[in-house]
Amino acid sequence: MKANEIRSMSVGELESKLADLKKDLFMLRMQHATNHLDNPVRISAVRRDIARVKTVLREKQN
Repeated sequence: MKANEIRSMSVGELESKLADLKKDLFMLRMQHATNHLDNPVRISAVRRDIARVKTVLREKQN
């Protein structure tokens, strides 16, 4: 997900996207713990997306 896409979202959309990303991260961690994860790089990509969404949310609060 690109920063431009994230910045075009509203605050409500960002909060729902953040919840979805956190749920995805949890599921990826569970799959990784049980050795069912095909692409472990996906975990770091989701973490970066979460950081981007949090950054834009913080920018919109000010």
